[in-house]
Amino acid sequence: MRIAEFKIEEWMNKYEAIAKYDLTTTCISPLSINELPYSDEIFNVKLGYGDITGSFRLKSAINSLYKKEHNITVTHGAIGANQLVFLSLLERGDEVVSIVPTYQQHYSIPESLGCNVKLYFLKEENNWLPDLEELDKTITSKTKLLCLNNPNNPTGSVIPDWMLEKIAEIAERTNVWILSDEVYRGLNLIGKPYSQSIADIYPKGISVGSMSKTYSLPGLRVGWVAGRADLINEINHQRQYNTISISALDDYFSAVALENRDFIAQRNFKIMNEGIRILKEWLDKTPRFRCILPKGGTTALLNYGLNIPSREFCKNLQEKTGVALLPGETMEMEGYVRIGFCAKNLAPALELIQNYMS
Repeated sequence: MRIAEFKIEEWMNKYEAIAKYDLTTTCISPLSINELPYSDEIFNVKLGYGDITGSFRLKSAINSLYKKEHNITVTHGAIGANQLVFLSLLERGDEVVSIVPTYQQHYSIPESLGCNVKLYFLKEENNWLPDLEELDKTITSKTKLLCLNNPNNPTGSVIPDWMLEKIAEIAERTNVWILSDEVYRGLNLIGKPYSQSIADIYPKGISVGSMSKTYSLPGLRVGWVAGRADLINEINHQRQYNTISISALDDYFSAVALENRDFIAQRNFKIMNEGIRILKEWLDKTPRFRCILPKGGTTALLNYGLNIPSREFCKNLQEKTGVALLPGETMEMEGYVRIGFCAKNLAPALELIQNYMS
């Protein structure tokens, strides 16, 4: 199978490790094991394959994140979850609409499977939210799958519940599946922390989640898919070829974390709110940069106001200051850069960027 270069990961592999100030990160400072309220029961966990699709305890904890009871299968991160959805649903010639900017999996994997992929671009003038009339025209009777990311990486936009319901209505008219990558769900900065999940409001809605972003445990490499029984059965068929099961320890710690998510949320929102405050104050005194402040998630998309390619801008910036940003070109958004506002040393890094632009 031929597949496009994963531009974000290739860039980060090259520049992230050598940065003095890494603002490419999308995670909130990862938790350590000692910060989780585990008990001595951990020492009795059997290190076998365990429950192949996830333990009852973990799947019950995942289901508590939704309004309805869902069929769940646990995967190797959200990256494994997304791939399994594509492998289970799509065949050569299928039409896929992907809302961008987004995680490159959402269009590059369908392209590699021989699908006809249509990119629907969010616009800054619409506050990085879909125009429902335009989206309705983009989705056709040939469309099999719509892919979206909510809250959105990199813009930080959050689709309001009423708009998500309208999108579901548009999809339902032509019997389209919706894959909603919800790895930042629970990190809304305005209103209630958790947006509606597509799986709760649409029968053909597929929710993908992860322990990496909202729960600050990217090292566990645990994700999941919630959806209709027939889809989950097909995913479980596919996952036999690449997953078998996740680690018994990862399963255990994920369940513990989700059962104590209020504690994690309190800690993470403190970090997020401080990051947004620092970013807003910096933007107020750095007029060359333009940004719609994120409503959720951990990233923001900045227009840097220079007529040079984003790769060149980021490369030069890092060489001169040690600050790593992600070029917008890696997300099909030339003229922009992505910043992780929950990064450590955010304030001094932004000051270095300001001085560089002076």
